[in-house]
Amino acid sequence: MTTQAGRIPNLSLAQRAWNIRRKALLMGEVQGQGYIGQALGIADVLAAAYFHALDYRPEDPEWEGRDRFLLSIGHYAIALYAVLMEAGILPENELETYGMDDSRMPMSGMASYTPGMEITGGSLGQGLGIAVGMAMGLKRKRSPAFVYNLMSDGELGEGSTWEAAMSAVQHRLDNLICLVDFNDQQADGKSTAALATGDERAKWEAFGWHAQRVNGNDLPAVVAALDAARNAPDTQPRVIIFDTTMCKGVPFLEAREITHFVRVEPDEWGRALAVLEEGYPQ
Repeated sequence: MTTQAGRIPNLSLAQRAWNIRRKALLMGEVQGQGYIGQALGIADVLAAAYFHALDYRPEDPEWEGRDRFLLSIGHYAIALYAVLMEAGILPENELETYGMDDSRMPMSGMASYTPGMEITGGSLGQGLGIAVGMAMGLKRKRSPAFVYNLMSDGELGEGSTWEAAMSAVQHRLDNLICLVDFNDQQADGKSTAALATGDERAKWEAFGWHAQRVNGNDLPAVVAALDAARNAPDTQPRVIIFDTTMCKGVPFLEAREITHFVRVEPDEWGRALAVLEEGYPQ
């Protein structure tokens, strides 16, 4: 379980997810743009990962015994920054530096800049291969740590993803958990109209993975899936496909046809925050 070092109030996972969404919106407002749709959609998964599943020390982001959380999708950095602030790894007073010169939070994630960011993502389809290497290294060290790799549904169309998937099975990497954000939205349209078609869970199972598919915005289902992945008794690598809703929590943004990169007018940031405020979980 997460080491909190006594510095963070005891909040529910729903409240954590709400805080992550709020921080992402505030950062988006700083720049007037950002991958807000993805951040709002994946917030529940990040809350459950960082405040239920992962083992880490906020005061020591490079602690050798930590579970590694890899962000394959570098443009989701705004979402990861939000959860790193919520976890106490990044100070919240840096929020207003998002995307600025000399900020530790560039708009696309870079490991050399940001505490708690394990890899520089963004060249899509590479994260799972890096995760396989990390998981192999931890196995050789006899470390009990897990490697979590968050990737997008668009990366299911990358050949390198499936090469890595085969390697993970070959090396029996039961310390590897792949998290797929399936929001069915890419820059040019729906993922299911590109290469992420058919029964994705069945594909992973055919490659030899322990696979689950759940609603990524249903927190109890997310928690149960993370527990099942971590505690699976076999030597297979594990994958969870999370079906998520872009812009979750802000209905007027959810309703937009194009949400891969949301165009938010200056007056809409305050409106989005107000709508989110109305839905604060008790």
